[in-house]
Amino acid sequence: MSKELICILGPTASGKTSAAIDIARHFNTEILSCDSRQVYREMSIGTAVPNLEELSAVPHHAIQHISIHDEYSVGQYEKESLILLDDLYQKYNKIVLVGGSGLFAKALIEGLDSFPNISLETREQVNELLKANGLQALLEVLKEKDIAC
Repeated sequence: MSKELICILGPTASGKTSAAIDIARHFNTEILSCDSRQVYREMSIGTAVPNLEELSAVPHHAIQHISIHDEYSVGQYEKESLILLDDLYQKYNKIVLVGGSGLFAKALIEGLDSFPNISLETREQVNELLKANGLQALLEVLKEKDIAC
């Protein structure tokens, strides 16, 4: 049987959580969140994090598992979620993806472009140029280096 990712995406407070729970119950499966704010433990206000009853209705993943004090990126979300989906697809044919962060959903569904690692020295140089000469100076360097700009 084929593996499917059922995607419920849209703005905050549009009923995604209850729809996802209903669908997950129907298919006896689990939910993976793709919300860039709900991943943080300390951000329960203004993020529409599922309440305890909703969280206990079916297993949820990627909800309040990172601290705001930790570095976290869409790339990390993509890597962690792909590993999780591989595990979940061992048990289920369908998984429910729910959330409002289009970039997180896109990263998981389509993948991200691969980016080179940037040295700390390069980051510091860019930050110093920004601090000393402002954003316009960075844009000028970008125009010199990237013909697409």
